[in-house]
Amino acid sequence: MTAYAFVNLTITNPDSFAAYREKAGAALKKHGGAPLEVSKQPEVIEGTAPAPSVAVILTFPGRDAAKAWINDPELAEVHALREGSGSSTITLL
Repeated sequence: MTAYAFVNLTITNPDSFAAYREKAGAALKKHGGAPLEVSKQPEVIEGTAPAPSVAVILTFPGRDAAKAWINDPELAEVHALREGSGSSTITLL
């Protein structure tokens, strides 16, 4: 069953984020993932949390694939670029 992950990124290091974006697609593809939607202007329409700089919905073939992507030791460098670009949360839906 298809799984989705919601990614919130607040970018404070644009250079690290640019480097991440160059490698993110291949890293996702390794585990069957792909971006379904990307917003560079997310807007909070309810609640008081600040809007992130970038919001992304990722799709994976299943929950196990999403977990394999985030836990893949071969992708640690790619994840480190994302983590170094600011703050992020990734929620598996």
